[in-house]
Amino acid sequence: MSQKSKEQKSSAKKPKNVRHNYVKNPCEADNPQRLEADSPINEEHTDQIDETGSILTSHKDSVIHCLTIIGQIEGHYILSQQNKTTKYEHVIPLLVSIEEDERIDGLLILINTVGGDVEAGLAIAEVISGMKKPTVSIVLGGGHSIGIPLAVAADKSYIAKSASMTVHPVRTTGLTLGVPQTFEYFQRMQDRITTFVAENSGISKERYNQLVLNTGELVMDIGTILEGGEAVEEGLINEVGTVSDAIEALCAMIKQKKERRYQSCKEAEKG
Repeated sequence: MSQKSKEQKSSAKKPKNVRHNYVKNPCEADNPQRLEADSPINEEHTDQIDETGSILTSHKDSVIHCLTIIGQIEGHYILSQQNKTTKYEHVIPLLVSIEEDERIDGLLILINTVGGDVEAGLAIAEVISGMKKPTVSIVLGGGHSIGIPLAVAADKSYIAKSASMTVHPVRTTGLTLGVPQTFEYFQRMQDRITTFVAENSGISKERYNQLVLNTGELVMDIGTILEGGEAVEEGLINEVGTVSDAIEALCAMIKQKKERRYQSCKEAEKG
């Protein structure tokens, strides 16, 4: 066989239209004739891992959007590129799209954050708490400072046994004016956080303020560090658990919602 014939035979064996650097998501249809638009899982969503730290996945006939909130919550000012950040201008539109996408059944939020911009964190937390789709959060590693409102904003919250949460007052960096108005401003901001946490968890405002103003635990600061079980005992988090526990709980909530919707449709048909 000639060299030219060997090359033609070798090239004939190579598949065409191969998508390089792409791992197929198990949720994608096996039928190649199916349009990607018909499935919520495609290459574009897989690429979101690099862009927003989120991905779609399926579990027990449910489509779940998994969102990670990591590092520091970046607000109106851009942080150093050396910092791991979660950008609120990425997360908020993403949450809106999840809420509006009928193909997505629920939202799983993985949290490992040191805190960050107060108003940006509260904005994200408000969007999560206002979603009608089932939401479950789990704190992995740490959910400190403004990460607490983010954790309690979900319908149900979990914390890993080894994770912790630091409750402390609002603080600032840079120059501040030593006038009564400055103190009042920080007090009002702290009240916003306290009110949100109390309304979305099982802890009272009074108890949360006690944890915030604790002077006997942190050497260089005031506040309280709560480990997994302690956060549950205080009423901040619902349960200690793993990612698997969080997924199972989310799927159960999705199933209940589908059953309620089915019953509503049946009653409407009878009426």
